[in-house]
Amino acid sequence: MFISFSGIDGAGKTTQIELLSSSLKKLGLAVRLISFWNDVATLTRLREFAGYTIFRGDRGAGSPSAPVNRRDKNVHSPIMSAVRLCLYELDSLSLRSTMMKAISDGGDAVVIFDRFIYDELANLDFRNPVARAYIRHVSAFVPSPHISFLLDADPEQARARKPEYPIEFLRANREAYLALGGLACAFTVIEPMPVDGVARTVLQHVMNELSPWYAWRDLNCQALSRFAAVEPPCR
Repeated sequence: MFISFSGIDGAGKTTQIELLSSSLKKLGLAVRLISFWNDVATLTRLREFAGYTIFRGDRGAGSPSAPVNRRDKNVHSPIMSAVRLCLYELDSLSLRSTMMKAISDGGDAVVIFDRFIYDELANLDFRNPVARAYIRHVSAFVPSPHISFLLDADPEQARARKPEYPIEFLRANREAYLALGGLACAFTVIEPMPVDGVARTVLQHVMNELSPWYAWRDLNCQALSRFAAVEPPCR
């Protein structure tokens, strides 16, 4: 079973992935985490080098006490659009291969992606018909996760948690994610709410999907529901 988490920087993806992973492990399920940037994306060193050498961006991750000014996916030009299409094609091939390998390896692990190809497609200009055609092409080529979570977030609050990109970019990026959901993928959108509320909502969706997938394991649904503090997905 594949689950992906997407959203603007600072939306809380890492936190929710950790909470979901911990919950599933406590239920006795095998969980495998895949970082899109570390485990799937191609030419990452070259891309990072371009970000801080060519575009003069800062290195590292930002924090409230140490903000940074990143220059990578927020740099737009006709040349960069063409470069992105090439890089994203390579990433799509790598992602498809990663997912096919996970399937062929067998097992019953829940595979959770920290970001997905959707997080790259959200950087494209949807007004461009070439970009829209490309998005449809990639979406048809890469298998869709069983659940694709989009953690919606207020851009101002997200930037306060993770100050790396200009607020104008985060606002535009959020709108791009929402538009992408209507163009090429079926996001399960989680509205902004406190961390524990998001965690319960995420787990509820996963439980509903897991019920038929793991019925053969005779999961104790009542025990699961008590643990998650949500309604059981079985009768």
